[in-house]
Amino acid sequence: MEYIQQLLSQLNIDKDSIWISQVFIIVFVTLIISFFQKRIFNQLHNKLTSTKNPWDDLLIGAAGRPLSYLIWLLGILFAAEIVKNQNDALIFSAIDPIRDVGVVSILVFFILQIIKGTEAILIQNQQKSGEHDFDTHTVQAIGKLVRISVFITGGLIMLQTLGYSISGILAFGGVGGIAIGFAAKDLLANFFGGLMIYLDRPFKVGDWIRSDDKSIEGTVENIGWRLTRIRTFDKRPLYVPNSIFNNISVENPSRMTNRRIKETMGIRYDDVSKMAVIIEQVKTMLKNHPDIDNEQTLIVNFNSFAASSLDFFIYTFTKTTDWIQFHEIKQDVLLKIVEIIEKNGAEFAFPTSTLHLQTMQPIGAPENGR
Repeated sequence: MEYIQQLLSQLNIDKDSIWISQVFIIVFVTLIISFFQKRIFNQLHNKLTSTKNPWDDLLIGAAGRPLSYLIWLLGILFAAEIVKNQNDALIFSAIDPIRDVGVVSILVFFILQIIKGTEAILIQNQQKSGEHDFDTHTVQAIGKLVRISVFITGGLIMLQTLGYSISGILAFGGVGGIAIGFAAKDLLANFFGGLMIYLDRPFKVGDWIRSDDKSIEGTVENIGWRLTRIRTFDKRPLYVPNSIFNNISVENPSRMTNRRIKETMGIRYDDVSKMAVIIEQVKTMLKNHPDIDNEQTLIVNFNSFAASSLDFFIYTFTKTTDWIQFHEIKQDVLLKIVEIIEKNGAEFAFPTSTLHLQTMQPIGAPENGR
């Protein structure tokens, strides 16, 4: 600043006009710095977009605008300091608070840009790879929580820079939080229940879930901070408070890897000699079936002597988890078993009763033919 004043004095500029010239120079230099900063960041962004790493693009893209705002904020406030030395107006006493609040606001804006870009990258990666480590709703929910935390932290820092004691505010907030907690404990329980669903991810939107503890079964349509909406199979909406999921067991059939076929069939006792051949042929059929997963457990065994049949069972898994396709495969398997039994000349058993009658002699007839 002294160098600028000496330079202006050598140019024989009037002292009353020196401060105006200083303000003009500072604003002009700020404009030049901002111009080159934008050019440099644009070139960096163009170079980094050609790389496969999205995180460097995010950093440069998020830092561009906040840095430009910071340059203009410091430049204008620097010029305002010069005007302040020539004018004792009360408005210039707000320069320092404006600088502090402005810097904190720009920092908060930069962090929010990072959070927004991170959400977009995680969701994009999940859609490309098909991995389920992070689903869209979980990423968005965690992003909301982080944004709220950034806003609250930034607000407290601003209050501290303005001279307010945040310890008193936090103490008051703690007492108020206890009162609110007692008054709205169910609401808070549902809120933290929703938070646990987002963090633990036992299910997500689109999953089929069920719980025998509360007779809950259907497809998840929405996970809110208080309620989870489930569409039952008869197409009725079911609204479940999130706190319920903290106290019940939930089954998620949507994440099964296979579907199981477990059936017991019985043939007649008259066909006992054909049982071993039938079992062997059924087992071979299952091993060669294109829709049966041979890497999973596959059992075909004679099981029991039932009241009216000789029972054998099959225990195997399909490759698909689709409900409709599973039943098509199961139907095909059962029909093939019927064919095997019929080709071997055996028959399915059905409940029967055999009544044995003993021959009785007529009353009054002579015994031993006498």
